[in-house]
Amino acid sequence: MNNEKDLSHQFEDLDQQREASTLGMWVFLATEVLFFGGMFAAYTLYRIRFPEVFADCSRQMDLWLGTINTAVLLSSSLTMALAVNAAERGRNKSVVRWIAATMVLGMIFLSIKGLEYAHKFQEHLVPGPSFSLESVHSQAAQLFFSLYFAMTGFHALHMIIGLGVLTVIGAMAWRGRFSKDYSNPVEMAGLYWHFVDIVWIFLFPLLYLIGNR
Repeated sequence: MNNEKDLSHQFEDLDQQREASTLGMWVFLATEVLFFGGMFAAYTLYRIRFPEVFADCSRQMDLWLGTINTAVLLSSSLTMALAVNAAERGRNKSVVRWIAATMVLGMIFLSIKGLEYAHKFQEHLVPGPSFSLESVHSQAAQLFFSLYFAMTGFHALHMIIGLGVLTVIGAMAWRGRFSKDYSNPVEMAGLYWHFVDIVWIFLFPLLYLIGNR
């Protein structure tokens, strides 16, 4: 049975609403693929042109922190999937718990990334007048770190937005809004969060592993 309070006026029923919102989310994620795809394309072109310099710069990455962050983000995908499963079963209290776990893992990821950024500032590896790296190709090295900060920075921004979305979803679950008939907001939030995780799965080897083969 449809719950009228969960049905927007422009839709005939919850099934139609769910199909429309799912299509909208996939279209949005397609634009996000294009957004990140431009940076990945730039990285690939410069990586082909300056392979040795990019490999040397990759060795300046903290592989352990990157690996820990990868494990943290993959764990957050699991907890997000469990939140979606709980929402589909109408278990709002479980949704709150799994959303909270996902947010904690997301904040751990951002804290570690912030620590990495702090290290880069201390090591003068931030592109600009104070950039310093023992390399004859300093401009190419700055290209690598410009891409590093741009790609990981926008990824972190997407995570912060995701945490805001999860805060709203958690509040809705706390008020008991979800049921077996209505769990679409949690599913859409899950799609977004998994997309952010997938982007990192590509960033990690490109930025951290090319110099540690």
